[in-house]
Amino acid sequence: MNEFLANKLIWIPFTASLIAQILKMFYYWRKNHKINLRHLTEAGGMPSSHSALVSSLATVIGIKEGLNSSLFAVTIIFAFIVMYDAAGVRQAAGKQAKVLNKIINELSHKYYFREEHLRELIGHTPVEVIAGCFLGILVSLILMKY
Repeated sequence: MNEFLANKLIWIPFTASLIAQILKMFYYWRKNHKINLRHLTEAGGMPSSHSALVSSLATVIGIKEGLNSSLFAVTIIFAFIVMYDAAGVRQAAGKQAKVLNKIINELSHKYYFREEHLRELIGHTPVEVIAGCFLGILVSLILMKY
């Protein structure tokens, strides 16, 4: 268990993700002047913690194994898939949820609906993904020195 906990290649990416989640809470506090602790666990928003995690993972693997290694190739492709999904598929799902919630709200005035509202903030804008990516790289470069 000590070897697992001492493995930088595991805890550095999770640290980058945690920092992104904390920054997300402060970003929304600054924007809305309210503290919402849900931002520590929710998906979506600025910066992308998923992007921070996978870009950090690719960075630490690149530093440890080399940029020409097979493992780095796998992690960089994995990172691009996750970031594409966050900005593409999940953002589209969030937009669809917003439209469906609007339809449910309009119909609920005429008909009885027991449907819960769908979560609308589940994806990321490209800026949120890029910010998370740069955060993950930066955290990895700093923490791999120690």
